[in-house]
Amino acid sequence: MKNREFLSDLKIDGDHEFRISERPHALPKLYRDKADYKKQIKKSRKTLNALQEKMYAHDRYSLLCIFQAMDAAGKDGTIRAVMSGINPHGVSVSSFKRPSEEEIDHEFLWRSQSQLPRRGNIAVFNRSYYEEVLVVKVHPEIVTKHQRLPEENLAELWAGRYDSIRDHEAHLARNGTRVLKFFLNLSKEEQRRRFVARIDEQEKNWKFNEGDLKERGFWEDYQGAYEEAIQETARPEAPWFVIPADDKKNMRLMVAEVIKQELESMEMTYPEVSASQREEMQVYRAQLMAEET
Repeated sequence: MKNREFLSDLKIDGDHEFRISERPHALPKLYRDKADYKKQIKKSRKTLNALQEKMYAHDRYSLLCIFQAMDAAGKDGTIRAVMSGINPHGVSVSSFKRPSEEEIDHEFLWRSQSQLPRRGNIAVFNRSYYEEVLVVKVHPEIVTKHQRLPEENLAELWAGRYDSIRDHEAHLARNGTRVLKFFLNLSKEEQRRRFVARIDEQEKNWKFNEGDLKERGFWEDYQGAYEEAIQETARPEAPWFVIPADDKKNMRLMVAEVIKQELESMEMTYPEVSASQREEMQVYRAQLMAEET
């Protein structure tokens, strides 16, 4: 992919103040046309599959990719487009919706613990524990009425959750899990167009949810919640990438490039085979070749 320097502009790692209003919803296209996009995304899938295989063989690292966005930003399609070429044994996708009663009875990071990636694997979170400082912050009655927490001061609660998230992600990084967080930055106008399309195009009717329209009414509240969450939790060991989302194809190519560069930055090698092991393998080869066919 040409012009990789755009990645440094998308990356937020806590070294400067983040303002969501200053972030673009679109960038110049990284593809010429639909055919070129398909060619590029196919090549990216092949590369990611090879890198994941190498990570699995190296057996020292894992990768966690977190996707957060407003409704209709394209999380599902992006995850599918970027990850579908990876060996299914090497990648897992977890979607975190409204927590169950059992999950509410535990601390907010608990339900994602079992979905973290094992060494050599990639785990994708479609939404995540960040919902607890996003939708819950926009609708604090979720905390006050349903979560049964001892902390009643909401300002202290949010600050404590940011602390917990930073500590959690630093712990993951110390133990070999690289953390990439993607905010798919959709404009309000583009969201409107996509909602209308879900109504107008019969094959998309199933995607339309009246609740999504209700949440659109809290647009500015969500923008503020995202801005603070990104500012508070962006760190070198767990950066955010604010990806312009008005062009879905461009967005997917950007996400694929970020993941590829992260995997390439890992110092990975295939396990070495000793001279004695190679000699043994030649014996086994001779045995196989001697078999009758």
